[in-house]
Amino acid sequence: MNDSVLSQPPMTWRLCGNQVKLWRMGAGVTREELGREAGYGEETVKSMEQGRRKPTPRLLEVADQMCGARGKLIAAGDYLQPDRVVPYAREYVMYEAEAIALHSYEPLLIPGLLQTEETMRALFNGHWPPMADSAVEELVQTRLARQELLKKTTTAFTFAIGEPALRNTLGCPEAHKRQLLHLLEAATQRNVVIQVLFFDRVHPGLDGPFVLVETPQHEHFTYEEGQTSSTFHSNAEKVSAVVKRHAMIAQCALSPEETERFIKELAEEL
Repeated sequence: MNDSVLSQPPMTWRLCGNQVKLWRMGAGVTREELGREAGYGEETVKSMEQGRRKPTPRLLEVADQMCGARGKLIAAGDYLQPDRVVPYAREYVMYEAEAIALHSYEPLLIPGLLQTEETMRALFNGHWPPMADSAVEELVQTRLARQELLKKTTTAFTFAIGEPALRNTLGCPEAHKRQLLHLLEAATQRNVVIQVLFFDRVHPGLDGPFVLVETPQHEHFTYEEGQTSSTFHSNAEKVSAVVKRHAMIAQCALSPEETERFIKELAEEL
């Protein structure tokens, strides 16, 4: 799953900024007056009110005092902490944490649950438009925390990975070798199965990545990810189609034993 941030400002920034604007206007305070008292220019205040910039604790404190909000604007600051998961993936992550089975297919990337920290950083640092260092760090820590799921030995994990993901060194052969060895180590867990699909084979996974989720109540969902948006749905017809697709992908892939030999050969070449 891709943990990269959305290009739009967080809704909490926009909501909080709008509240500052409403309280300011209700109190008859101009942006210039608020900015002068808080130590910001008028345009900076405007950007924070419109949610294009994160409202600062200083602005909230001054606006609260000038507009008579009695602590309501200051309290809004508690909701401005960064989300550890982007909005469109939050529902999936909730189900992922409770799942009894997760079946992942990734044609071009090592699945997030199997990535080393070096791989994560290479991918996040390659994001365009570039992300702030703090955002990269937040995403890395979020993904590392999600990997704790693999320790749940009662959850079944299967990963079908495209050959290009195993050959792409992301610019650092040494780090990629460590990534391949990490895959081999993960595959020794009795609840983890890894299979590789060669890129020269025609198979139903060419349409893109997905994850199948089974809950403790034996409900089935599918998560499909795109460049800027993703879908998490339970429509029986759609889920059934992805289940059939996954079965064919697994049939076209190397067996776990063949996969192990193939990954070892790639690691030895680096």
